[in-house]
Amino acid sequence: MPYVVDFKKVSTVGLEASPVVQALAGLRASEARYFMNKYNHEFTVVPARESQETIDYVNRILKEERDLEFAAKSLETSRFQVENIKFAYVFYDNGLEVNVMYTVDDPKKRAVGFKLSEGMQVPKELEGKFKFARQKSILAGIIRGSFFVIKGEY
Repeated sequence: MPYVVDFKKVSTVGLEASPVVQALAGLRASEARYFMNKYNHEFTVVPARESQETIDYVNRILKEERDLEFAAKSLETSRFQVENIKFAYVFYDNGLEVNVMYTVDDPKKRAVGFKLSEGMQVPKELEGKFKFARQKSILAGIIRGSFFVIKGEY
């Protein structure tokens, strides 16, 4: 069942299985605020069990581009298009968020982003492969993030 993420009142609905549930909920709310402020778009998530196609899409890009596979369990996803950009999100139980930004008409503006919830360790799959920048968020505390540019067609 789809859930519109409220960025004014942070909720842990759907993320209860995470050991960093509050931080992950804040990270999800931070994404919702970004999309509302930038695109006037409501950020909606669905349980992972109802969105295997999105998980498969993100996993395919991770595997083909960087030979990455995460051991963490996916909890929720989001997939939508705003203007000429397709977005896909997967939120994992360990506090990781993976997002794909894929412009329809500009292959130079396609990337995969990683965001780590406050309090979580860098997943072993990413250790030593990416440098993480820190960003302070009112909703999510300290977020660490990194990304890579997508080279293939998806």
